[in-house]
Amino acid sequence: MSSPRVRKIADRIQVIVAEMLERRVKDPRLGFVTVTDVRVTGDTQQATIFYTVLGADGDDEAARAGTAAALESAKGLIRSEVGKQLGMRHVPTLTFVADALPDTARQLDEVLARARAQDEAVAAARGATYAGGEDPYKKPREADDEADDEADDEADEADDVDGVAADGAPAAEPDAGGDELR
Repeated sequence: MSSPRVRKIADRIQVIVAEMLERRVKDPRLGFVTVTDVRVTGDTQQATIFYTVLGADGDDEAARAGTAAALESAKGLIRSEVGKQLGMRHVPTLTFVADALPDTARQLDEVLARARAQDEAVAAARGATYAGGEDPYKKPREADDEADDEADDEADEADDVDGVAADGAPAAEPDAGGDELR
């Protein structure tokens, strides 16, 4: 990990270079350049400046090459301004590198879009039927349910001997109306 001093120098170089490219460098080959990152070595002798060119797609190599040539020709002017504003005894040498992050992000987006399309195709081909039927859990048959209910009712009535249920609780007696229980 770099020291806080080196990180501050890198951040300051990034601001200075961005301002220089915006205001002072008037090269027609220079596209819309964004400085994305600056990395400075621990001894502050070399600075690598990563940049992207907005509007230059992956197939527009001529715009990238023109921007790289414009940055290379303006390197001395930019380095002298970095030296003036930083006030350092030894100004780091500048190296401009086209940032590969936008290309990588674009490739990842394409891969994710293909995966999403394949998932949708598999879901469409799958169909709506289930392998084990609508409800895969086993249930007792309807006829068995009715027979079990009748057997349970008869067992409950047999257990209610002398007004005491099988569990020891007093059995409920019907009212005069016969439909309510106490």
